[in-house]
Amino acid sequence: MAGSKPQRRVLLLCGDYMEEYEAMVPFQALLAYGVSMDAVCPRKKAGDICRPAVHQMSGAHWVEPESLSHCITDGNLVTGVAYPGHLEFIQSFLKALGGSITGLEKRILFYVSNGCHVDTVCPKKKSGDTCPIAIHDFEGDQSYNEKPGHDFTLTADFEGLDASSYDALVIPRGRAPEYLALDGKVIALVKDFMEAKKPVASIYHGQQILVAAGVLKGKKCTAYPAVKLDVVLAGATWLEPDPIDRCFTDGNLVTRAAWPGHPELIFQLMALLGIKVTF
Repeated sequence: MAGSKPQRRVLLLCGDYMEEYEAMVPFQALLAYGVSMDAVCPRKKAGDICRPAVHQMSGAHWVEPESLSHCITDGNLVTGVAYPGHLEFIQSFLKALGGSITGLEKRILFYVSNGCHVDTVCPKKKSGDTCPIAIHDFEGDQSYNEKPGHDFTLTADFEGLDASSYDALVIPRGRAPEYLALDGKVIALVKDFMEAKKPVASIYHGQQILVAAGVLKGKKCTAYPAVKLDVVLAGATWLEPDPIDRCFTDGNLVTRAAWPGHPELIFQLMALLGIKVTF
């Protein structure tokens, strides 16, 4: 996706009950940066599944290093402590691959990274508060199930937010859009971004918020198939997410249907923001 020289190739060594964040985030982020990724596991073949786990840390931390986000580069070796250090870890790893990133001065607002300044917010919560997140998966039932994920720490207060101080908005999936779509302040904020034609990336059920804001009329977009009726009734042209990792950009709007499309969504959002990775 990035650069004109031969594509860098990275091998991700996996095993059952590896930490979800620490496998999926580097895998998809590096794909978005144009790196070819292969994931392997002993005694398993291409197409087999590794079942990850969520290792929630309940306030405890190791005395050394200084923090859980600590990351060290020593020659060709890049090591990090835990998932809070993903930002520095991925940036350090890209540099070790000979890559350089431009355009990181952008600011992104994320409803509950790529090196930009990213603020995560939630209505009725403040900076430092946590949002419990969920893992949705299909295990043979008629719909997806829901399991506890990590606690997600917010970085900014929702009250008093100014859309003009941000360059883009990201709306993630889950059950949250069902009730965020009923919050008038959320709707007003989304309208501000869309009216200013700033990049807005919406994922899965996040498009329910766009529907409630009345900003999809005349737009082309995709979403999780269960949201198709909402999107069509809102006046948008439905783009079939086939395969499920497809991602679409229409003007300032980037939409995708499910988590397998993360790399493409990040890549298309970076393109709108003018962020480039070269090797």
